[in-house]
Amino acid sequence: MAENTPSWWKTGTCYQIWPASYKDSNDDGIGDIPGVISTLDYIKELGIDIIWLSPMYDSPQKDYGYDISDYQAIYPPFGTMDDMDELIKQTHARGMRLILDLVINHTSDQHKWFQESKQSRTNPKAEWYIWRDARMVNGERHPPNNWRAIFGGSAWEWVEERQQYYLHIFAKEQPDLNWELEEVRLAIYKEAIEFWLDRGVDGFRVDTCNLYSKDVSFPNADVVLLEEQYQPAFKHFENGPRMHEWLQEKRRLCLSKYGDILMVGECPGSDRETVLSYVSAARNELSCVLDFDVVDLGTNRTSGGKKHHSYRHQLPEFKLALAKTQDLIRTTDAWGTVFLENHDQGRSISRFATDTPQYREAASKMLALCICALTGTLFVYQGQEIGMYNHSADWTIDDMRDIDSINAYNDVKHRYGDDPVWNKKAMRGIATVGRDNARLPVQWSGEAPNAGFTPSPDAKPWIRVHDDYKNVNVADQLGRKDSPLRFWQRMLKVRSQYRDLMILGDFELHDLYEQDTFTFIKKPKGAGAGAATGQELLVVCNFSERENPVDVPARLRDRKKELLVSSLGEEAAGKYLRPWEGRVYLFEEK
Repeated sequence: MAENTPSWWKTGTCYQIWPASYKDSNDDGIGDIPGVISTLDYIKELGIDIIWLSPMYDSPQKDYGYDISDYQAIYPPFGTMDDMDELIKQTHARGMRLILDLVINHTSDQHKWFQESKQSRTNPKAEWYIWRDARMVNGERHPPNNWRAIFGGSAWEWVEERQQYYLHIFAKEQPDLNWELEEVRLAIYKEAIEFWLDRGVDGFRVDTCNLYSKDVSFPNADVVLLEEQYQPAFKHFENGPRMHEWLQEKRRLCLSKYGDILMVGECPGSDRETVLSYVSAARNELSCVLDFDVVDLGTNRTSGGKKHHSYRHQLPEFKLALAKTQDLIRTTDAWGTVFLENHDQGRSISRFATDTPQYREAASKMLALCICALTGTLFVYQGQEIGMYNHSADWTIDDMRDIDSINAYNDVKHRYGDDPVWNKKAMRGIATVGRDNARLPVQWSGEAPNAGFTPSPDAKPWIRVHDDYKNVNVADQLGRKDSPLRFWQRMLKVRSQYRDLMILGDFELHDLYEQDTFTFIKKPKGAGAGAATGQELLVVCNFSERENPVDVPARLRDRKKELLVSSLGEEAAGKYLRPWEGRVYLFEEK
């Protein structure tokens, strides 16, 4: 492919939809595929090129769709296969593309493969999952090792029928597939991938795509949590020894038949060189990855995901996390992504800016300007475009639905009992980084009590609606020129207009150690650090409630300057950045 005709997925903006919380079409309180179809014009008008639909497969919903019981069937509350076919058709009719989640590290324990595998050690699918014998200590049965599941507790579950344990990196209802067996891999390619590509989807977001290959000696993990029975074991199941072999096999035997499809991988816990090994164009394993350094800020993975240990990061950490993928694109043949939100994260305004009423909309627009100016495929999560923010820490655990948050809360309660201070501390952590923050119903209107999520106000949504829906909703923001939604529409147009600088250009960080501002330069690809070029963009973002100076690098000061965009309006943009303001300047040679 010629250098000046990049792949469609490089220049596109992708909008992620979490079906259960997006739009309910039939008053059962659960979002569905017909609801998605009804909003396709809205998505198109926002400036979206690609839709990522989170799991809509049949599932017991123990992990809200990431526990798949049938790759070739639709979860009934979401609709039918005819609805899916119509969604594919209508998305394409509007010039957009559709990608699905590909969840193939594990299945549901209700999947037919696991139901057969657990029956005995001699059945045809006996080795399709990862089974190990118990470890006996003083005559007592124990799991094979001390690995901690990501959702807490042991990563092993006992099955009486086989008198063995199976591995589950996530919930016990999500047994890990045995990728070491070729028969398993070929079945995955056929049933989970080719089936959907044949129906017309344009690619996949590949869930936990660096976890397939484990250390098959299954050693004990290092003890980092004192007084804990089970220990974080990421180094034993992330980026394992056969990952590249299998991704290349998948490309060769399966994906190569379908042309230029998007395969964006979820690769938590990966350093720069590891990310590069997956996305190098020469290796052709993944199109790009969703790097987690930004969304992991303020969390401690070695703590076993304990949400009450979350903390507020510093702005230089935020800059470095974004610079990691920006620099990767600049210096290699790889491609990257830009995102601040998804279904597993707290809302970006609350985590990276401010959700105080006075500055919330300003912060939302500033963050939009910031990430729209970064290089890579841009991902926007439902509700991000209207500035949805985290739920209150005053909510109770009864309002939560996410297994991860519930387990985290129960872990605190188990340790400290009904101590009200500890319980409030647990809820503060959940309100900061809990996954339900992103899974509250999209606020389509200010209509009580369901924010227009359901057709009628009498329906009961599956999860509580955010308290502030009357002030933050689509209908209101469509009617206001100065709203975050309207600003997102504008920034996506600017991003497209200045494609060679914003989407494809090189990133140069200017003010790493500044605590209030984030300033960076965008220049034509290959221009080199510090080099003067024809056109360059200067992006300045104020991450504070104080006025701050616009810090123009010395080499740009004598060049012709034009203010392209201010998140708070060009007409009132003065010498200093206003609180939570972002600006983009265009510099040209005299």
